[in-house]
Amino acid sequence: MIKKALFYFIALGVALQSCSSGTKLLEKGDYDNAVFTAVKRLKSNGTHAKSGQTLSAAYDLAVKNHLRKIEQARYSNAAFKWDEIVYNYEDLNALSEAIESCPSCQNIIPDTKFYDSELSYARSQAAEERYAAADKLLKEKNRESAKVAYRYFELADYFIPNYKDVKLKLNEAYYAAAVKVIVNPVRVNSNLYKLSNDYFQSKLDEFMANYETKNFVMFFRPEDARRQKIQPDHIMILSFDDFVVGQTYVKERVEEIKKENVLVGHTDQKRPVYATVKARLSIFDKTISSGGQLDMTILDARTNRVVNQQKMPGTFVWTDSWASYRGDEKALSKEQLALCRKKEVVPPPPQALFLEFTKPIYNQATSAITRFYNQY
Repeated sequence: MIKKALFYFIALGVALQSCSSGTKLLEKGDYDNAVFTAVKRLKSNGTHAKSGQTLSAAYDLAVKNHLRKIEQARYSNAAFKWDEIVYNYEDLNALSEAIESCPSCQNIIPDTKFYDSELSYARSQAAEERYAAADKLLKEKNRESAKVAYRYFELADYFIPNYKDVKLKLNEAYYAAAVKVIVNPVRVNSNLYKLSNDYFQSKLDEFMANYETKNFVMFFRPEDARRQKIQPDHIMILSFDDFVVGQTYVKERVEEIKKENVLVGHTDQKRPVYATVKARLSIFDKTISSGGQLDMTILDARTNRVVNQQKMPGTFVWTDSWASYRGDEKALSKEQLALCRKKEVVPPPPQALFLEFTKPIYNQATSAITRFYNQY
């Protein structure tokens, strides 16, 4: 009984809160959300009188509000007024769709209207308005205007998908707006680490390709830039100018271990014999340190002036431990005995060590590139 009562009061509280929130939204003039809140309540309880009253009042006021905004925009001289008209017609249709999805709501508002033809016309006007403005900006032949033009072409494509030649115009605007960067191959002064460096290079290329799709920056390999006759803005030079791979250190620690009252056997009468046992434990700790530094220099392609330079360090330490002992193994703990039974591990090859210390450098490099080119 207690559980049923608790459930009843929770359900009642949710219903009252939903009803109250819809009424409050109506009182605040947020008519659209008042409609959506009432519809949600009526979907779960189609006879909820208060929500029905809220829906009736809010829908009427919401429709009048949107139609008023549409008329104001239509007769205004504001730039891109058709955007505003499109958004209001979309909101009107969204209100009707919400009511159409709720059978009890249709009984309260039986005369919902969809503004499909009006929306279609407004979309065509908005698309043309944005397209024409973008085309005009693109002819100014500067990066900032091209960036704005790109956003306008995107809006034209939103209003009317594939409007005119908007896909071609988007590519044209992006190219005009983008900073063009020639990225020289990452240099490492050793053939031994070529494969590891190639992996670092491929990861960096992948990052740059993904970065291009979201920002007004285009990265080119030198050979691609020459073939496409690209006039670059920047030249990026990356090189591992200082690195050491495989510095090996082995340290021995010796411990004299003694344990008292350790069971060492039994007498002929099968009585336990306890004694003090000793062992000399030698623990060997092997570390192989590798580290290096990537220099990233970005030059202005026209003046050869350094516009950004950063040094990015990275380290990797490989470790291994094993042990040996002399004396009585009963003096050793389980962990010490396991360490004594462990064999020395063959360390990774130099190429793998090189790759490991470049991992934190990769993170620094991508962060540095992002920070620098975000300003463009």
